[in-house]
Amino acid sequence: MNNTKGGAFLISQTKPEDVFIPEELNEEQLMIRQMALEFVDNEVFTRLDAIDAQEEGLVPRLLEQAGELGLLGVSIPEAYGGFAKDFNTGTVVTEIIGAAHSYSVAYSAHTGIGTLPILYFGTEAQKEKYLPGLASGQLKASYCLTEPGSGSDALAAKTKAVLNAEGTHYIIDGQKMWITNAGFADVFIVFAKIDGKDFTAFIIDRNTPGLSIGAEEHKMGIKGSSTCQVFFEQCAVPKENILGEIGKGHIIAFNILNIGRYKLSAAAMGGCKRSLDNAIRYANERQQFGKAISSFGAIQYKLSEMAIRTFALESANWRVSNYIDVTKKSMIDAGKTNAEASLGAAEEFAIECAMLKVAGSEALDYVVDEGVQIYGGYGFSEEYPLARAYRDARINRIFEGTNEINRLLTVDMMLKRAMKGQLDMMTPAMAVQKELMGIPELGDGSTEPYAAELKAIANMKKVVLMVAGAAVQKLMMQLKDEQEILMAVADMTIDLFMAESALLRVMKLDALGKKSDDGVQDAMLQVLFTDAMDRVNKSGKTAIMSFATGDEQRMMLLGLKRFTKYAPVNTTAARRTIAAQLIAGNKYAL
Repeated sequence: MNNTKGGAFLISQTKPEDVFIPEELNEEQLMIRQMALEFVDNEVFTRLDAIDAQEEGLVPRLLEQAGELGLLGVSIPEAYGGFAKDFNTGTVVTEIIGAAHSYSVAYSAHTGIGTLPILYFGTEAQKEKYLPGLASGQLKASYCLTEPGSGSDALAAKTKAVLNAEGTHYIIDGQKMWITNAGFADVFIVFAKIDGKDFTAFIIDRNTPGLSIGAEEHKMGIKGSSTCQVFFEQCAVPKENILGEIGKGHIIAFNILNIGRYKLSAAAMGGCKRSLDNAIRYANERQQFGKAISSFGAIQYKLSEMAIRTFALESANWRVSNYIDVTKKSMIDAGKTNAEASLGAAEEFAIECAMLKVAGSEALDYVVDEGVQIYGGYGFSEEYPLARAYRDARINRIFEGTNEINRLLTVDMMLKRAMKGQLDMMTPAMAVQKELMGIPELGDGSTEPYAAELKAIANMKKVVLMVAGAAVQKLMMQLKDEQEILMAVADMTIDLFMAESALLRVMKLDALGKKSDDGVQDAMLQVLFTDAMDRVNKSGKTAIMSFATGDEQRMMLLGLKRFTKYAPVNTTAARRTIAAQLIAGNKYAL
């Protein structure tokens, strides 16, 4: 499988054989998936009310059970008690446990932001001391970055560390808030500024004098996840507990967030599938006016749209999972350590991770919202599953950097890579400008399969390059302050990536002879592309009208109209085709 570079999807054509699709998971990965599914079905979903009531010791005990099954140590090397599985296998587990409501938050915080900083940045002594316990679940981890005054500006932390007179310990004072797993964690990854200036990470044990935990927060959702403030008052931490380099805490924080953003999207994918399954089953069971509500067009519209967004998200997630997986392996082959390769691969695809975080959290929000609607009054009742799913999903647009921050980061990282010469956006952007001045093509008349969709993808890329290129030329350094324009460019880029990922998946299924013969996958593409083109047109117009005037504006609007054409489709008929398969199967199985 060919490797690619982060952000390159915008300026190059990806071939179906260059992406990984979930239909290619191997036997071992499918067995691990089944084990994870049985664990959450038997141990977690049977105890959701008790978890949300924060029954004493329940979530820690469930983490230990996951540890016994090897689910906490999937990414940890065998030398430290883990199973050393590849990134794709980690995605398998993340997807399944991601649907497990509050428990998934505790699990993700422990295995991700709680464990990975030690795995990737710890000294050998730190790894030997902590990783075996974290892999088994005997130790539980937490991550302390956010402060009352910082929020999205993580580097504005006020927690302070000062070396004592003996030079043996750092004395830490400050507070952290919204800390997941704080109520029961044994190990805290804490960020503080040494002497008020050098942003640095520390490993702090729970029994350290001066560390105290606040009361549990009362939250709108994820009620079963422990969320507390953590206070440090003259907290003496041995200097050997510094994690990474002094003054380089931001490297740990931001690199771990890249992986966290990807995993949040993979978890949201699991949540989409489970909530959609529930909605399909309920729609088939619920009778109104003498027949199942799944027979009504309005309900079929909802089910089909939920499925389309889930399919596109799933396609994009596995595409990026394998990009990271392949890049990590190639870096290890080139002599990098496991830690260097893991971080380097995630850093390479930081743009895609930011986009997926937005796409995953918003797809899940759509699915659970429409799921509640399908359930009707019962959807609003805590006796039924969609009420909890609805409440629990909302935090995902705030976790791991808000969706607004991630949209801005998507464009910022893309433009910075272009300025550094890592991505040649200038050449294709100039080609688009030249095309705008020429005579429009009347169509190439291609009869190749998916020719219309391939052309649509190429045109969506032209729109992004046209708008972003013109905005950079017109606004220069001021562009960073024009957040509405950046958000519109990000939305177009995300729509492009999701549509392309879904198309590549269907094309690969077709090439492998695995595409269904009922037309449902082609129907999904038709609806997805019709709606994506409309959204790209709207976002493009918003951006163009924000900075262009006169002849430039008119030319760009004409280009936008030209580049967002897609053959008219009877989307009602297409949606009915999709819904028919969901209803007949009584679950999401696309």
